[in-house]
Amino acid sequence: MTLLLYFKMMLSRRSLIRASTAVAAAAVCSAQDATSGKTAIHQEVDYNVPPQRIYEALLDAKQFTAFTEEPAEINREVGGAFSTFSGQIVGRNIELAPNQRIVQAWRVSAWPAGVYSLVKFEITAQGAGARVILDHSGFTSETWAGLNSGWPVRYWEPLRKYFSR
Repeated sequence: MTLLLYFKMMLSRRSLIRASTAVAAAAVCSAQDATSGKTAIHQEVDYNVPPQRIYEALLDAKQFTAFTEEPAEINREVGGAFSTFSGQIVGRNIELAPNQRIVQAWRVSAWPAGVYSLVKFEITAQGAGARVILDHSGFTSETWAGLNSGWPVRYWEPLRKYFSR
């Protein structure tokens, strides 16, 4: 499956417009990136809001829906299920340390049944703002490019816009 086809399957019509940059980037990814054996993602993003605002935006269904413009259902308890991006991403919260850490068993609904990856959001204070450190692991190398380019488009930039309102 090509990366472009993968993105089209993953994103809703509204998100396709917003994600056109990521789709274009994925389409030009070299074959080496897709087959290089990469099965982990590490990204760091700084925001001008305190850690609590980021933690709440990621775990509160109403806020998550507001910043992604996609329906979300999130049970905020350890072991609680979540469904985001109109059911495209589903999973369970494994560890929750208020305003510091969110660890989730995370899967794309198109993946084979029972296949999950591990997503960890580490949130640290940085002066008056906060840094989000994402570590995402446990997926196939064929999905690396799409997932790696998806985080900025689906999470980081929409969060930045949401916090600037």
